[in-house]
Amino acid sequence: MSGHDHRRIVISGTYSTGKTTTSTALSLLTGIPRVDASSAREVVTEFFPGMRFQDLSSTELMALGFRRLELRITAESVLESQGRGFVADGSVLNEWIYGTARLTTGPNPGSSRWHKVVKNTLTLPGRPFFRRYLNAYGEMARQRARSGYDIFFHLPVELPMDPDGHRPVDERYRHISDTQLLHAISDLGLPVVTVSGTPEQRLEAILKTLDMPTVMDVDVAVKEAMDIVRSSRERVQEAIIAQAEPSTLRSRFRFATRV
Repeated sequence: MSGHDHRRIVISGTYSTGKTTTSTALSLLTGIPRVDASSAREVVTEFFPGMRFQDLSSTELMALGFRRLELRITAESVLESQGRGFVADGSVLNEWIYGTARLTTGPNPGSSRWHKVVKNTLTLPGRPFFRRYLNAYGEMARQRARSGYDIFFHLPVELPMDPDGHRPVDERYRHISDTQLLHAISDLGLPVVTVSGTPEQRLEAILKTLDMPTVMDVDVAVKEAMDIVRSSRERVQEAIIAQAEPSTLRSRFRFATRV
């Protein structure tokens, strides 16, 4: 596709690397529409109200991945049908890699130690099936990525996650999925640029690579993007709190033993 406004740009990275802030700011800077798949926590409030992400069963995690994939492809396809480009917050590869990383860490890497031990033991017999399923999922995701994107900007893991107690993964999972994601992107044969530093430094590097005109200053775009992201997360948090059910020893045991 030719022309700046037609490029399909991916801001890539694993959990809590700044994808949403960077993609939002880049969209504000360039006027190119941003697309995403809704956060995992947003989908949980829609599909599994009252449950925490780390309590989901393997089947529920697959359903969540399908829903995010559906939302992502739908949003991208609408803009493609209009001959427009986009800035994507993540890509179709994310849901696939988030699954393959769980083959190593277990299905609920953000849960307590005892929860992980129980869940990892109970799900062990099903791992061969999930591996075959994810291999098929990966083939579809790679084909879609090759035809659906023009360039990737990858955000590495640079800082620890926000210790707010609401992240569905741990640091080990982040590093495993980051490595797998960058490897998957590199195998596509599409341009991939790793950008690091502050949000402003990342955006300056992206704009330099793309050689795009901007409609506002970088620091202004970053501030507006942070305000937008903060407001969105507060709304999701309010929904989670409103749906939350009391956590008891019995409920924790029940969630840990669901496969």
